[in-house]
Amino acid sequence: MSKLPVIGITMGDMNSIAPEVIIKTLIDHRINEYCVPVVYGSPKIISFWKKVLGLHDFQLNIVKSIDQINHKRSNILVCWEEETEIKPGEATELAGKYAFKALEAATKDILEGKLQALVTAPLNKNTVNAHTPFTGHTEYLAQQANSSHLMVLASDDLKLALVTGHLPVKEVASALSIEGICKKIKLMHDSLKQDFGVVKPRIGVLALNPHAGDNGLLGSEEKDIIIPAVEKMRAEHQLLVFGPYPADGFFGSNQLKQFDGILAMYHDQGLVPFKYASFDSGVNFTAGLPFVRTSPDHGTAYAIAGKNEASELSMRNALFMAVDIWAARNNFQDLNQNPLPMNPGKRERFRIDF
Repeated sequence: MSKLPVIGITMGDMNSIAPEVIIKTLIDHRINEYCVPVVYGSPKIISFWKKVLGLHDFQLNIVKSIDQINHKRSNILVCWEEETEIKPGEATELAGKYAFKALEAATKDILEGKLQALVTAPLNKNTVNAHTPFTGHTEYLAQQANSSHLMVLASDDLKLALVTGHLPVKEVASALSIEGICKKIKLMHDSLKQDFGVVKPRIGVLALNPHAGDNGLLGSEEKDIIIPAVEKMRAEHQLLVFGPYPADGFFGSNQLKQFDGILAMYHDQGLVPFKYASFDSGVNFTAGLPFVRTSPDHGTAYAIAGKNEASELSMRNALFMAVDIWAARNNFQDLNQNPLPMNPGKRERFRIDF
């Protein structure tokens, strides 16, 4: 059996660019030198899309159980047998139903330790919600794992995390607390160490309000919540955490290059500059989970579905980052365990007399 990590890939929305970027990623067989990909979905959907893309030679090994996979090839695990109507570029409830089926099956396998990492292709939260309450991959996986979580957008040059995730802007301020921000800082610090190999992470924290509140004139969240949280993590945990910094000046200068990680207060505050800098190559990573989960940093892109225009770069990077983080966690655990504990009672055995 191969010692390469087995990576689950959920099929995502079958009417979107998700199947296209999966096929374009896995058609390069060099992928199989680094991992064992297993797509969760339907071979019939893959067959439809490879014809649309003109990639008739593309093949996946078909299995009905994770125990049947071929460790030398890319695989597809059948999550349903029935025919499904595919409508490229359309948001349909049927697409949401089957996207969630694939996610459920992959989540079950990774929680049972049958996968080393999970890569989730984009889906449409609204169409999934037609069948089951769903606010996003991140929240669903954290709930299933009964785990804390931190949404991290990652590229080669930038690691940016969010205090609040998929939340209306009007609710952001009331969702902030000293305890909550401290928890996110700690999650980011730990992830930078164990997932990205940063020995002493430096974390920059962004303000919520313009001009960092301007001493309370433009809001009190900095004085009352963010600054106390930063000071608490520095004093009690000796973490290298700094801020809060006004977001506009921070991204408009070279300040961000001074930090290994950046913590934004809300979704668009972090994702707008991140996607501007790394839209085609960025990866969405969920820190804090007991397993590795990544995702391409783009959505369903219905407007270009079926036109053979979608770039697979973010999906490919998500797959390789999942492999890298899995390896980094293993290395971190190896380096931080004590395989030869000192036994004071047996020290005499190792004494050398001259």
